This record gives sequence, structure tokens and C-alpha cells, in this order.
Amino acid sequence: MSLKVYQYPKCGTCKKALKWLDEHKIDYESIHIVDNPPSKEELASLVEKSGLPTKKFFNTSGKKYRELGLKDKIKEATNEEMIDWLASDGMLIKRPIVTDGDQVTVGFKEDSFEQAWNS
Repeated sequence: MSLKVYQYPKCGTCKKALKWLDEHKIDYESIHIVDNPPSKEELASLVEKSGLPTKKFFNTSGKKYRELGLKDKIKEATNEEMIDWLASDGMLIKRPIVTDGDQVTVGFKEDSFEQAWNS
């Protein structure tokens, strides 16, 4: 099983996630989330497969999120608008996003990685 990992090299959380995958000898393809952000279609699919609300895909602690005032805009936004914002800038996306094509995890929590990817 090879995973796709959308990540940002300077992100501490991404580094922890990649280290975890390396330690567990899990193959993955690393994708730079800013240089190669997921398309609208990919994002919609990732959101659907994750079972999470679209707003959970936002990097709420990011500078770009604050600059655009998305905290207030998200409350009224449609799913399509949120996907458009996410697709417009990789820095808006919470990372890492890890998928095997069926399952999706967003961010890094060791217990959720253990459950999803260490089978």
C-alpha cells in the first residue's frame, strides 16, 4: 500500500507524520501541498472520503486564513465555496493530508495514524 501525503516541508506537524510513516516502514509519495495543491475535484473527493466537514480541512492557524478573514466567512459559506478557497492556495489547507485512495486522515495524531495506516 502506497500512500499519498500532501505536506509542506517546513511544517512541524508534517515532519512528525513523515517520521512516523518512515518508522513504521510505510511507503508513501510525498506531494508538496503549495507547489502541487490538490485540485477542486481531488479536494471534494478527500473531504467525502474523510467523513469530516469541509471546514476541518482549513489550516485555521495559518497567516493566509487570517488575512482572508475566513473565520467569519466560513460560517455562511457553501461547501463549494470552501472547496474553491482550499483549491486556490495550498497554504489554506490543513496538513498533512494522507490518503490511500479510500481512507483519508487530516493533520497528525499518532493514534489516528496507528488506526488508519498501521494495519
